[in-house]
Amino acid sequence: MNCLEVEVAGLKFRNPVLLAAGILGMTAESLIRVAEAGAGGLVTKSIGLKPRKGFPNPTVVQVSCGLINAMGLPNPGIKTFSEEIREVKRKVKVPLIVSVYGYSAEEFAETAKLAVKAGADAVELNVSCPHVEGTGEEIGQNPELLKEVVSKVKRRISKPIFVKLSANVTDIAQLAEIAVKAGADAITAINTVRAMKIDIKTGRPILANRIGGLSGPAIKPIAVRCVYEIYERVRVPIFGCGGILNWRDAIELILAGASAVQIGTAIAVKDLEVFRTIPKGIEKYIRRKGFGSVKEIVGLSHRL
Repeated sequence: MNCLEVEVAGLKFRNPVLLAAGILGMTAESLIRVAEAGAGGLVTKSIGLKPRKGFPNPTVVQVSCGLINAMGLPNPGIKTFSEEIREVKRKVKVPLIVSVYGYSAEEFAETAKLAVKAGADAVELNVSCPHVEGTGEEIGQNPELLKEVVSKVKRRISKPIFVKLSANVTDIAQLAEIAVKAGADAITAINTVRAMKIDIKTGRPILANRIGGLSGPAIKPIAVRCVYEIYERVRVPIFGCGGILNWRDAIELILAGASAVQIGTAIAVKDLEVFRTIPKGIEKYIRRKGFGSVKEIVGLSHRL
């Protein structure tokens, strides 16, 4: 028996370690490589209804505690990206989740519909991007807009809907409740945290957009707290995301309430090897503790 198998919103994953949105998810080739490396599932970079160039360079800066990026959601648009979706579905068997964004509920819904038509097994609504005006956080921080987006997408597609939330809010669990009531089948927590870096020689912000999103080890304790709070308020699965570098980090988020985890920045530090080492570490932990599956330790910290 494979103790690593998990089921989230009707989708079966061979292990609970997925590729997070924003990393290596723009081409079929890169997504296939991640699946072959051992990922239990794939989340694409965020795709919009129309092509978008993103921000000018510099768009990424390394800091002592992770990375700050302000890519600006560059993507070819869903119509062009649909061929990449079809190619991935022809080559790999793990679930493919397409991250989508929009500037209105209608754009979210139409993009999601086209993604599902191309073969997406689920969609993840990016209502938490911290550095692009008119979408992302501005929607995810507004209860009425969040409800409108999720409910409209729910009416348009029959596949599972995951909602990726931001920690840059007063009460993330309340927003999770709103998303679930509107039709979300799972919650992803968290996206990057608003941050910036200034060059002390020039006195200027390093990123062209000035403000970006911090990812990496610094935000893991925030992610743990958010997952823990959401788990106590909603009865849908949670994808834990933020600062996971090793199996211990993954276990911490699972104990807090995550049914599965998503890996992003760790790939820049440790390459695709993380999709082999992290599931292996989780499996050893489960067996050493005498459990039979990942499901048995989801949210365990709430019951101790």
